[in-house]
This record gives sequence, C-alpha cells and structure tokens, in this order.
Amino acid sequence: MSRIFKSSPPSHHSPAVRPSFLRSLWRFSRPHTILGTTLSLWGIGLITGAIAFPMPLDRLVLSLLGAWVTCLCGNVYIVGLNQLEDIPIDRINKPQLPLPSGAFSRRQGQWIVAISGLLAIALAALQGPFLLGMVGLSLLIGTAYSLPPIRLKQFPFWASLCILGVRGVIVNLGLFLHSRAVLTQQSLWLWSTPGSIEPIPGIVWALTGFILVFTFAIAIFKDIPDVAGDRQYNILTFTARLGSRAVFNLSRWVITASYSGMILVSWGLDNVHRPWLIGTHLLAIALFWILSQRVNLHQSKDIVKFYQTIWKFFFAEYLIVPIACWLALL
Repeated sequence: MSRIFKSSPPSHHSPAVRPSFLRSLWRFSRPHTILGTTLSLWGIGLITGAIAFPMPLDRLVLSLLGAWVTCLCGNVYIVGLNQLEDIPIDRINKPQLPLPSGAFSRRQGQWIVAISGLLAIALAALQGPFLLGMVGLSLLIGTAYSLPPIRLKQFPFWASLCILGVRGVIVNLGLFLHSRAVLTQQSLWLWSTPGSIEPIPGIVWALTGFILVFTFAIAIFKDIPDVAGDRQYNILTFTARLGSRAVFNLSRWVITASYSGMILVSWGLDNVHRPWLIGTHLLAIALFWILSQRVNLHQSKDIVKFYQTIWKFFFAEYLIVPIACWLALL
C-alpha cells in the first residue's frame, strides 16, 4: 500500500520542491468544490434548524458532521474521476494539477477515486435513505459526466444538466430532507421511516431555484479558460461553439437573473427576514457587475480569477439565506 501512495515526480522535479502527498491531495480535490460542498451542507443544515426551531441542536450537528465527511468523499470521487479522464486535456488547460504535473501517478489517482467513492456510499448507507439517495445519484451522474463511453461532458446541454442536477437540485433537496429526518427520528445512524412527509418550505425551494440558475452560469463559464484544450480534443463546450465573449455575457445575465428572481420571490416567503434577503441580493448584483466590468477576456489570469469570484458569490448564498432564516426568529 505504501508504494501506491508514493509520488513519482517528473525527472525535472527535485525532491526538495516536490509537493507533499497531502498538498497534492488537496489540489486533486479541487478546493473550490470542497468549499462549495461544505457551505451547501452546513447552510442547508442551518436553514433546517431555523425552520424547526426549537430543535435538538446536538442531534443535528452530529448528523451534519457525518453527512459532511460523506459528501466530501463523494466530492473527491467526482472531481477525481473527471481528472483521470482528462489528463491529456489538462496538460494543456491545467498543467498544475497533480496528474498532469506528475505529482500523482494515474494509479494513485485511481486508488484515491475508488476509495473515496466506496467510502461515500458506505457512510451514506449508515446514515439514512435520503443521504444515500443524494450521494448515490450524485456519484452516478458524476460517473456518466466523465467516464466513456457515455462521457456527457462532451455535449454542452447534457454537461450543464449534470452540474445543474447535482449542485442545483439533488444536493439542496437531499440535504434538507436528510436534516429534517434527523430532527424527527430517534436514531442518527439506523434506518427508519418518518411517519409522514411534510411539504418542503418555500425558502428551500427558492434557494434550490437560485442555485439551479446560478450553477448554469458556473457550468458554462468554467469552460472559458479551457477552450484551447477542449477544441483540440473535440470537447464542444458552449465556449468552443459560441466564443468566449458570448458565453461571458450570457453567464453575467444568468447570474443577474438568479439574484433578481430571489428578490422577487422574497416578498412571498415565510420564515425569512425580507429586508436582509432583498438588501443583500441587491448589493450582490451591483458588486458582481462592477467586478465583471474589470475582466479582460484576452488575459487568461483575469478569466480564471473572475471564475473564482463567481464561486465566491455562490458560496455567499449559503451564508445569506441561513442568516435570513435565523434573523426571522428574532
């Protein structure tokens, strides 16, 4: 086993500058997706806690810790599998990643992906049907997205649908149903069936709709920096078909639509602090457009930096909405 996890760096790397296994694993896990998974899980958990207040907080926190580890394993499986199948492309688009740079061998990557996927399924099965359903569907879609012969990432519509389905719908609704089940069950770790299923609250549907639309912008924008490698390997993304400028503008208007939609539906939502929700989303629109005006599409560093900025706006939503729910209790 020790041979499997021993890096084999390229000959031009000296041992003194070779990245450690843990640092390479962190890069392999794609930190922005890890942060997105973390915030979505804890954000949904806090929303559930506010809606169910007063509630057994210790039970919720303990369950969320278990679900968090499970989702992180699933996250590593999905992004790792994608990197395993994209090594030639990433040598052009993302040469700094562990596989194309040689920090990890292909065999190491395969072991990490396999162990992560098995752990995700096993841990989810111990925690209940909602979490298992969410993790199982996410891994299935992630596999179809990356792995031949299906490899849905080759087709812009299906590639976007995969990302929208997982980030926008499956994760939000699955985590809410799991968190709510925890608050109504006697055991955290054993299967049980709730006596009745209550409707999903409006704020959860609103957040799901927001993330669904916002994720579409992420899904199309993420290919702008990768257009050279995608075209060379016949990955016909929206950017490869329409051009960087068209996709950049489309993503800006999609994100604006997601914020505008949340502002509009805020007026009809219960259990939220409307002034906070509306004010923060108006501020977000203004800040987003100011920052987008500074992007030079001829500079790859600008594009990559703004892509990370888009993720920060995505992260912020999982802080804004739980705060709105808890402020409503005051």
